[in-house]
Formats: sequence, structure tokens, C-alpha cells
Amino acid sequence: MWASNKKPTKSAKIDTLIGQHTELRGDVVFSGGLHIDGKIKGNVLAENDGNAVLTLSERGVIEGEVKVPHVVLNGTVIGDVHALEHVELASQARVSGNVYYSLIEMAMGAEVNGNLVHRSESPKQVVHLPREDKATGGDT
Repeated sequence: MWASNKKPTKSAKIDTLIGQHTELRGDVVFSGGLHIDGKIKGNVLAENDGNAVLTLSERGVIEGEVKVPHVVLNGTVIGDVHALEHVELASQARVSGNVYYSLIEMAMGAEVNGNLVHRSESPKQVVHLPREDKATGGDT
């Protein structure tokens, strides 16, 4: 009954797969879809692709910063996560660092040992209005 109302998870074609017995040392820059079952010791960055999707399985580990528009985590990230559009933290997700997001979904059991920081689409500007000076009766 409830499942019919749930919006489907953003999914993309997997262009790159890092297997569970693979460990990469260094930054990974990708476009399209990246699925990680292994371990990355370095940053994971999407290359100017607003539709890029990172999927980290329950066996996957990233030791570094993540900057990807759409992030689906069910593994471990040791570092900050910058989800420029959407982040989904599944039940086995573990993040030791801050999570920056525009839209977040978090399942029961997911852990974030850091701050959850919402980022709006456009930074808000502070507007200073002239204030009336009570002594002179004019604006200052």
C-alpha cells in the first residue's frame, strides 16, 4: 500500500563498476553512473555532469571527499559528502564527515557522524533597508 506512493530512486546506467575485491588509491573523476563495491582511498568527483550518479553498496568504502550531484549510499564514507542535487542514505550507510545536500532521504539505521548541511539552490542575499533616524526624522 505505501510502496505505491514512494518515488523511485534515481538510477542511471552504470558506466563504471569498481568490484568488491578492488582497491583504488587516488582520485576518481567520472561521468554517468559509478557503482562501487570495493574501496577507494581518494576523492570521488563527477566531471561537469549534472546527471552523474554515485552508488556505494553496503560492501563499498570511500576514504575521501565525495562531490557528485546524485549520491546513493549504503556503505561507508570517511570524509565529507557534497550531493549537489540529491543524497539517499540507505539503512547501512555510515558517513564520518559532513553531508551537504539539496534534497535528502535517510533510512532508519543510517548514521552520519558529522553535520547535515542543507544548501539552497541559490544563495540568499541580505538586503539592508534604510532605517529611520529618530533624532532627525530622516533616513540614514
